[in-house]
Amino acid sequence: MPSNRQVNINTESVDNYLKAILALGGAEGQAVSSTALAERLGVAPASITNMLQKLASARPSYVEYEKRRGVRLSPEGRRRALEILRHHRLIETFLYEVLDYPMEEVHEEAERLEHFISERFEERIAAKLGHPKFDPHGHRIPSLNGQMPKQNSFALTEVREDGAYVVESILDRDASLLKRLNANGIVPGVRLHVKCHEREGFILRVGVRAKTLHLSRESAETVRLRPSR
Repeated sequence: MPSNRQVNINTESVDNYLKAILALGGAEGQAVSSTALAERLGVAPASITNMLQKLASARPSYVEYEKRRGVRLSPEGRRRALEILRHHRLIETFLYEVLDYPMEEVHEEAERLEHFISERFEERIAAKLGHPKFDPHGHRIPSLNGQMPKQNSFALTEVREDGAYVVESILDRDASLLKRLNANGIVPGVRLHVKCHEREGFILRVGVRAKTLHLSRESAETVRLRPSR
């Protein structure tokens, strides 16, 4: 007999799990290991397993989960994850463009607010901003109907040749790194000159006379680029 167990999708914990699975699984929706999910959320593996079992047995089910094979979002789970991600990125954009928050502060504020805004409030924010397609960090904002166009970019760590590139997006989870990059003019949309060093990382410069910034390979994983045409 099918389970009638219900999981409250409005809880912060469930939303955070779904959003993390979406981020780790990528556009292809690959299976995500419990270990990767535990590292992302900072939660003990036993707690991860317990929550995934609940999400899988909920009706409707939010994930497809098999022990040792990882977890994927179900269609319903993906819909909810994209809805929360849309809330998050619209709130970030509103805080940055309307309330003049520094770029490095909008992520934490949006993390707190994303679970609680109504659909009407979301619509008002989107209309006020002119229905933006990107947040301040250069990430696409999911559409109202749950579509997420793919961004054709590559991580700075994948660059093998010195040259000029355009910054497409910067991961928003490290506020101190965001502040450092922003102070050096490294923001989405700028043309970035890159010098590669196999062991030391990367030397970055915006403009001919700008100061150079050394970025380790670990930090470089947060910056995504596209070719400069």
